[in-house]
Amino acid sequence: MTLPATDSSPQQIRPLQYRDLDALSGLVETAQIGCQTPESSQALAMWLRRWYGPLKVLGWMPTTWKNLASLWVAEQSRQLNGLVQATPINRSRSTWQIQRVIARGGATSGDQLSLAADVGSQLLRHCMETIWEARTWVSEVDVSDEATLALYRHSGFQPLAQLTHWQIAPEQIRELAGRSPKLPNLMPVSNADAPLLYQLDTVSMPPLLRQVFDRHVQDFRTGLTRSLVKSVNRKLSSMDTISAYVFEPQRKAAIGYVKVTRSRSTNTSSESATPPCHRAELTVHPAYTWLYPELLSYMATLVEGYPDLPLQLVSADYQPEREQCFEQVKAERIEHRLLLSRSVWHKLRETRGVSFENLQIAEMLQGLQKRQPLPGRISLEINGDARWDRWDYPNLRNLQDNSYRPWPGSQS
Repeated sequence: MTLPATDSSPQQIRPLQYRDLDALSGLVETAQIGCQTPESSQALAMWLRRWYGPLKVLGWMPTTWKNLASLWVAEQSRQLNGLVQATPINRSRSTWQIQRVIARGGATSGDQLSLAADVGSQLLRHCMETIWEARTWVSEVDVSDEATLALYRHSGFQPLAQLTHWQIAPEQIRELAGRSPKLPNLMPVSNADAPLLYQLDTVSMPPLLRQVFDRHVQDFRTGLTRSLVKSVNRKLSSMDTISAYVFEPQRKAAIGYVKVTRSRSTNTSSESATPPCHRAELTVHPAYTWLYPELLSYMATLVEGYPDLPLQLVSADYQPEREQCFEQVKAERIEHRLLLSRSVWHKLRETRGVSFENLQIAEMLQGLQKRQPLPGRISLEINGDARWDRWDYPNLRNLQDNSYRPWPGSQS
């Protein structure tokens, strides 16, 4: 007869299994860290039920598709207490992103938030120790989510940039589509344009972000397998994607890039808790900020013939011209997020607090205490047994003494 597990059993972190899908809804609803709304819990459960099989199959594929998305759960006494999802954001898999962290304390514990923070810290530490390819970790957190921000800061994450999500209403979209954009060198995107897009992405970011994301030319190319997956997803889902870039013939460089994902449905999807909308990605060369209104007008013309839905874009704090352009078209700020990053070379914060009262300052600063100097003796040997010491002054009256020999080079 097996004894039931007690609450003192250790926390176990393992990969997500199919039998855990039924318990995820209860985990998200009662979580102290992570999403807590019923809509988000249902969306997460539906997303995992739909994509669990494909993600499991991709895990058996070669290295190109291995670790495409990693999911781990924290289990204690046959109860799920946490979930973490991590995905690579570049082809070399040197930078990984924490998509979501969900954690809760035990059922009979007193301080739920502190225990949930311990579970979240164990999940993040497990990701960093398991995925040895990752050199940098990034994550996006809402600025109002204090519990999640405290968890990431405790694990060594530091702020990298502030991201603002904007939304353009359908009325402003129709007004922007009324004026024709002046983009004479607008070209469609193909794999041959990957070096141009890589240069544009490199010059549009600060050096620190460029080092964190660690993108290369192959990150802007689309392979055959990815093309097939996108085509199948385009037919099965209600989303359509189109991308283009602006080419500068004199410098032979790309100065602007736009990617618009258009929605054909006006109903809220069961896999997403957010209402339907059109989404766009915008990249502009810092020396060609006059392209912002032209590209906004071009994006407005792309969504013509589709349902009247708002258009959502993202701007960072190092792009003031973009934010000014969004304010001119009367866009609305809907969300503020913080981009955090952590390098694997940074040591994790110790769990035991360090107090300066417990430090013995006198013992630490022994090498800095004042000491009296000790005079030294310098003896010079001239001929055999004759020595002259700088502390022994000679008797100048007894110059006839043969035992005294003057300093070499001096007059007798």
